[in-house]
Amino acid sequence: MTAPKRGLYELYMAAADAVREHDATCTTCTPERRCPPGARLYGELVRLQDDYLAQQKTRRT
Repeated sequence: MTAPKRGLYELYMAAADAVREHDATCTTCTPERRCPPGARLYGELVRLQDDYLAQQKTRRT
């Protein structure tokens, strides 16, 4: 049996959790500068956040 497909909101929240977990343990990341793995995680969060907010905007109009 396959797992149910996660929606955009769930992916967005999972990305936020991943960034928080990384930030809690990474000794090189700062708000201004991120290590390569931190930059990848943060970039994914930003992309998902933009997609989610765009989805919400289209639902309201």
